[in-house]
Amino acid sequence: MLLPLGGASAEQGESGRTASAPSSPEAPDAPNALDAPDAITRTRCGPELASPDGLEAQTCVLTRGGDTWARVYYRNTTGDALDAYLSLLGPDGLAVRTTCATGADDAPATCETPRERTRGAGALYTAVSEFARGAEGPLLLRSASNSVDVNGS
Repeated sequence: MLLPLGGASAEQGESGRTASAPSSPEAPDAPNALDAPDAITRTRCGPELASPDGLEAQTCVLTRGGDTWARVYYRNTTGDALDAYLSLLGPDGLAVRTTCATGADDAPATCETPRERTRGAGALYTAVSEFARGAEGPLLLRSASNSVDVNGS
């Protein structure tokens, strides 16, 4: 199971702080002791996806205070290090793209774009992650922050 839906899972970011992963696709994170007590992270995630090659991913848009960023939770069981990219698409057509370092160690991991000042509503942002074997290799998995309508309407 991927981190966002694992409930009790935790992650450690570049700042060395550990934050709980959200327990549902539209759930706020618990405030971190280093953040303002009223700062709640709003998380909007797409569905958990898995490729036949052994890659699992879920992509989210997070908004806290006046900042928005993208995060992908993934697990790589392919046995190979992969090329991965995470993009945050803003409401004004601007995008932020990050290269993610994905090892072949089969451990759950995350990758984030830099935080940027929110322009408009956080709900207007989307995120997309893409995983492939090498820059010229075939796409193994594409995951997005938008939800899929399973009712067909």
